[in-house]
Amino acid sequence: MFTGMFESTTIPVLQEVVGFTQARHNVLAGNIANLNVPGYKTRDLSVADFQSRLQRAIDEHKHPSAPRSPGETDYRPPEPLAAIAKNSKTVMRHDRNNVGVEQQAAEVMKNQIEHNTALALLVQQFQALQTAISGRV
Repeated sequence: MFTGMFESTTIPVLQEVVGFTQARHNVLAGNIANLNVPGYKTRDLSVADFQSRLQRAIDEHKHPSAPRSPGETDYRPPEPLAAIAKNSKTVMRHDRNNVGVEQQAAEVMKNQIEHNTALALLVQQFQALQTAISGRV
């Protein structure tokens, strides 16, 4: 009963966004923590990959394909969460560390804004459901 109710809202999508931004925050914080570690390379989670996978999941939910046999899935395990960034946006230092604190701080802030926005939208969705269930206007 509740599963169908939640699936008719954006709650599942917002939950995925919150989970992704939490995981990405941990990776970005690790970059800053390793600022002075010789040879450390920045790591990140691909926002573009996450968005494309989420869009595919939404499209499949809206337009389900042929029924599958039990246990059959298209799931492919994601690339390692802390994959080294392919195109580093920072300069390699003499100690072979490429962590740029300003760039990492900017990424943390952008990620935090996305996280807070998703949480605010989740709160609105739950408030709307609570209002509908209680019958209040």
